[in-house]
Order: sequence, then C-alpha cells, then structure tokens
Amino acid sequence: MKIFPPPSPVFTVKVRVPATSANMGAGFDAVGIALKHYNEVELSAWNSDLMPPVTVQIDGEGAAVLPLDGTNLVCRMVRQVMDRCGRKFKAIRVKLTNRIPLARGLGSSSAAIVGGLVAANVGCGTPFSESEILEMASAQEGHSDNVAPVLLGGVCVCAGVEGKTRYASWKSARLFTGLRAVLCVPYFQLPTQEARGVLPDRVSREDAVFNSSRVGLFFSAFHLRRFELLGDAMDDRIHQPYRKKLVPGLGNVLKAARFAGAWGVALSGSGPSVVALSPVKSARSVAAAMIEAFREKGVAAIPMDLEIDVRGAQVTLFDRGSTKRKRA
Repeated sequence: MKIFPPPSPVFTVKVRVPATSANMGAGFDAVGIALKHYNEVELSAWNSDLMPPVTVQIDGEGAAVLPLDGTNLVCRMVRQVMDRCGRKFKAIRVKLTNRIPLARGLGSSSAAIVGGLVAANVGCGTPFSESEILEMASAQEGHSDNVAPVLLGGVCVCAGVEGKTRYASWKSARLFTGLRAVLCVPYFQLPTQEARGVLPDRVSREDAVFNSSRVGLFFSAFHLRRFELLGDAMDDRIHQPYRKKLVPGLGNVLKAARFAGAWGVALSGSGPSVVALSPVKSARSVAAAMIEAFREKGVAAIPMDLEIDVRGAQVTLFDRGSTKRKRA
C-alpha cells in the first residue's frame, strides 16, 4: 500500500507571547507590564479533507487539563478572526508550548487570547490593525490590563472610552535599565473569577483618590527614573485588602519584599503570585524573602527573576506555501 505524505498547509505561523503582571497595585484593571517569559503558538491551516477539522497539541503548562478540541481558547480566537474576515479553511492545527503558569496571576489566558488572534491575523493576510486586535482581545478578556502588554510589550495603561479601548505603552528599554521584576509564584491556583468575587461593588471616594494618585506616581517613576517612588506608587486600597484572605501570608510577603530591597511590590494580577520591582543587585534577596514569608504560612512557592519585555507579541515564523519569511 502506498502511503502519501500529509498535504502541505496553506500557511504556518508561529507567535511568541509574553507573560504579564496586571494592576501593579493601584492600577486595578488599567495597568500591566510584559515580562520576558513566553508561550508559543503555532497555527497551520489547510484546504484539504485529508486533515481533521481541528487538531490541538499542547506541551508544558496545562497539557493535562486544557481542551484538545475547538473549545480551546486559542482555537476560539483563531476562528473569531477567520470568521470576521471571511476566510474559510477546512482544517486547522494549533501547537502550544506553554511556559506561563495557569491561574497564577501571570496572564496565561491573555497570552492564549492574543496568541490566537495574532497568529490567525497574520495567516489571513493581516486584515485587522493592532488596535482592532486589542479590541477583540479586550472583549474576550473583559478588561485590557493583561491583553495590552501581551500584544504591545512594555508598561501599558488602558481605559475604556465610549466602548473603545484607549491605550498607551512605554516600550523604551532604557526606562527599565537596572530594574527586575521578581515574581514569587505559589503552587496553588487562584481562578480570576474567585478573586474578583471577593471585591466590593463600591469603593469610597477616599480610596478612589488614594489609588488614582498612586497610578500617577507609578508612571512618573518610570518617566523620571525615580524608582524610589514605586514603594508608594504600588500601594492599593481597591483590591488587595479584599484578596488577602485568598492568599495566605500576602501582607507579610509584601512587607518582606520591601525590607529585602524591592522598590515596590504588589499582588500580580488577581494572584496568588506576587511581583516586586527591584534593583538587579537585590533581586535574589527579594525572591528569597518572599519565598520564606510564604513558607511561614505553609505556602510553597517558586521564584522567577525576569526582565521587562518591550516587544510584546512577536511573529517568529510565517510560512505561506512555498514562500518563507522569518522574523526574529
């Protein structure tokens, strides 16, 4: 019996997407940073009945629990782009290399959303602009503070204005020279829905002013390179006080990081991870202090010492038929 090779795909796209840390203390649902820790999305498409309609392969984080069919979040984002631009393919294959921990406050779902949207957009001939991709991603995620830094890189701020997302991204590498993002990642998961469920429906005027003033300090710290402002700038009264009961030892972890030399420290996204912005020279001691503070409350955690990513989602391979183009 003669065995035929599988048909060649119409295109293959590979996209690298960074982890993120959202809120950064006072910037609840508005501020996020991109981190040099990456997932990879590979998308191929066929116009052939010889291939199954949907194939999903996952290596790394979530390989045992994430869907391996069309309900996978990346696949749903791919289909959204193809449906909106009217491109139809008989088969798609998604290969995921996941390094971002799931449900730990490091933007794993946002990486999946943006990775799927960007890969499909490139494969379909880039029918949608950067702003349009961000709007799709924000609509899926419900807010933009994670998806914006995944897509854009750097430190981002977003605001919903009349149903649209206004955003800005600080992406100059010189702004972050000498600074590290030190993550302390507990082994337990904290679903975003649960972390949002403990928040009050209303906050006081005093707390609103407290947070808004500190968001201004946060961006001033980078613009002026006055990182000593980050200690106050990353304080918060809107979400962290209510989430402390979901993250054992959080208060002590925040204090330990500052005592060990961090400029500023906050819950990463909805948690349970904690992010400290630290001088490079203090990064190791900050990580050790946070891990010890968690350990004292019976929580095991691992450290991550990361630089700020300033590029966001990057296409690392675009292969259309016999024409290959690569970008770093």
